[in-house]
Amino acid sequence: MALPSICSAGPTAIVIHGGAGTIDREKMSAEVEARYRKTLAEAVAAGHRVLERGGRSQDAVISAIVVMEDSPLFNAGRGAVFTNEGEVELDASIMLGEDLNAGAVTGVKKVRNPILLAERIMANSPHVMLMGEGAEAFARTQQLEFVDNEYFQTEQRRRQLEHAIARDQDLAAVEPVTDTYESRKFGTVGAVALDQQGNIAAATSTGGMTNKRFGRIGDSPIIGAGTYADNNACGISATGHGEYFIRAAVAYDICARVKYLGVNLRTAANTVIHTTLVKIGGDGGVVGLDPSGEVVYAFNTTGMYRASIDTSGELDVGIFQQP
Repeated sequence: MALPSICSAGPTAIVIHGGAGTIDREKMSAEVEARYRKTLAEAVAAGHRVLERGGRSQDAVISAIVVMEDSPLFNAGRGAVFTNEGEVELDASIMLGEDLNAGAVTGVKKVRNPILLAERIMANSPHVMLMGEGAEAFARTQQLEFVDNEYFQTEQRRRQLEHAIARDQDLAAVEPVTDTYESRKFGTVGAVALDQQGNIAAATSTGGMTNKRFGRIGDSPIIGAGTYADNNACGISATGHGEYFIRAAVAYDICARVKYLGVNLRTAANTVIHTTLVKIGGDGGVVGLDPSGEVVYAFNTTGMYRASIDTSGELDVGIFQQP
């Protein structure tokens, strides 16, 4: 009875990102570049293994994002940026294209992997989004792992906070990176996957903006802005200056163009990222998949950390704009 199921299995694919921004190829050392490429490859492979064994797209995107949340290279989980108060606050969201179910969390400080909490909110709560202490209280009922806030903090991120405070006393910064190869970076991680059953899932996780104040929330935990999935159109995970992605409803707009205008995903993504966003002053990018498993990257910055394994099983890892 297993053979018909194997034969009827559809194509699988997964695409991830680790943030976009002004990333200077000439100033990035070979060692640093290799470190990013290795972790991106590990993350996308973790998600692809789930798909290969017939697992669900939602488990694939979670597996990929957990790898990046656990890495200090990315602004999500461990290695997330500091708020003005010198703490780390984390956001995440997930959405299923099969039934448009979704879960999101914002402003948590002690949940080790916020993407796991977003998934539990989606699966075990009547709500879509929970915040702060209430979200952490719910996380305890789900037996998720808690850590001290110091677990997320790194010296590199602390230096970035000090730099931001010295430069702009009251302004949140779009990750004012002091490393010479990143003069400006939007730190977020995300993933989109298509499983053998034809279901698309998208998810995003972030630490937000360096020096953020007053409970600022960006696009990453907002369904339709930073994350969206619909089996009839596409799945999208975004990274960029969140205020603009919220105003343009970027993730939803791309999927809506595919669904209602009948354009392909690449055209829809490029239109939104290179035209709609640029007109209002927004920088950043997206990764996405359509129901056939076509992988799409679109970004209007000089670089975006990204990786994919397409329907043929081919691995692609990139950082810079293609020449």
